[in-house]
Amino acid sequence: MDSLRVSNRSSAVSASDPTAVFVVKSLLNPVVAVLTLAACVAMRGESLHGPYFLIAVLGFAGAAELLGVAQFGGTRNWREALHRLIDLALRWALFTTALWALIVMSGFMDRIDSQVLLAWGVATPLAAWAAQIAAYRLVLRPTQPMRKAVIVGLTPLGQRLEETLRSDRLLRTHVLGFFEDGTPELPGQPPARVLGKTTEVVEFVLRNDINVVFVTLPMTRDQRVLDLLEGLRDSTVSIYFVPDLFAFNLIQGRVDLINGIPLVAVRESPFYGVRSLAKRLTDILIAGCATLLLSPVLLLVALGVRVTSPGPIIFRQKRYGLDGKSITVYKFRSMTVTEDGDRSYTQVTRGDARVTPFGEFIRRTSLDELPQLLNVLEGSMSIVGPRPHAVAVNEQYRRLIPGYMVRHKVKPGITGWAQVNGYRGGDDLPSMTKRIEFDLEYLRRWSLWLDVNILLRTALMVLTDKRAY
Repeated sequence: MDSLRVSNRSSAVSASDPTAVFVVKSLLNPVVAVLTLAACVAMRGESLHGPYFLIAVLGFAGAAELLGVAQFGGTRNWREALHRLIDLALRWALFTTALWALIVMSGFMDRIDSQVLLAWGVATPLAAWAAQIAAYRLVLRPTQPMRKAVIVGLTPLGQRLEETLRSDRLLRTHVLGFFEDGTPELPGQPPARVLGKTTEVVEFVLRNDINVVFVTLPMTRDQRVLDLLEGLRDSTVSIYFVPDLFAFNLIQGRVDLINGIPLVAVRESPFYGVRSLAKRLTDILIAGCATLLLSPVLLLVALGVRVTSPGPIIFRQKRYGLDGKSITVYKFRSMTVTEDGDRSYTQVTRGDARVTPFGEFIRRTSLDELPQLLNVLEGSMSIVGPRPHAVAVNEQYRRLIPGYMVRHKVKPGITGWAQVNGYRGGDDLPSMTKRIEFDLEYLRRWSLWLDVNILLRTALMVLTDKRAY
């Protein structure tokens, strides 16, 4: 697994994008959502005032978050185009469902035409999909100039950068070649265009009207770098340092500023700023609705535990939560014995004599996990996240698996990325290692859409998984 997962460049926005590309990527989906709503409202003979204006504001924000920036790549054939449309439709369906629930609970439904909402829900992903295809062709018009660039440092990172710039036409950057003093060995790489040594960069840049210089040498007070900066101070060329962060096992790596001081996040939680608020509100909404809808099931399972075996209905166990702090996790009791998980823990195995007949049923159907909805509501857990392990298990494996404790940068979840990828149980080192790999991948890749993906796959797994016990 790569130490840094890089999202598709065409799906992201950057200050390095040409202005038109930056604006279109950032605003296309939200603007399309609002314009589509305005069209639907107008077709019903109404105006974009009152509650419709509020829906437009929420639609703009929802499209910016769930539909994200406009994705211009991935439409080379009809299968990719159809996949893009389905992805947009599912994301928008999630937003419109939540918006509909909000409107109903707020009592505004009698002031809104349901046909408008239905038409808007259907038309928006289609309009966004068509707009992205049209915008992609518009911003790639041959009349837009290409930037000329060189890379200082024939390194693996430099070649990776050159490949990215060459493959992404939206960046409109043509790399003429590399400047390198030595002859580095780059096995498996095609021959690179070496234009000269680092001492020749300044003359080449000034003579060939170069627009951008990328420096992939180490960011130290290397005399070559100092001479390069000094030589180019009397030019208008843009200069970028490209730090080699791929050597680190980054978790949510990003660049930030504190009062003008640049920082590089090496290991951080994905839940910061508005992301943290979105995650918590989603947890409360899903857990609250699930608790209300499943309250009859909760009562029946509680009754089943009570009448089928002696002991408490709810099983409480100490586990590690956010930042490695101890939390109490609730489950319906499925065994004849209880372990606090603090000092000792024995993994349940298939046919385990400690599991009651009714306990076997609720474990197989995951009904024993339902009380953890209360953990979510109280804030100690999330709906989706790395599964919490007993304290004794943590203490055992944190010494054996590198990066084990990093999974506690987020709240533990009722279900997680490891579980839907087939690593639901297993107390041996290879199984636990794979679970941790998927947990860390979840931290790197997190988005609300990934959470929805995990929830849908969890529901399917509960219905079809024959390995649960």
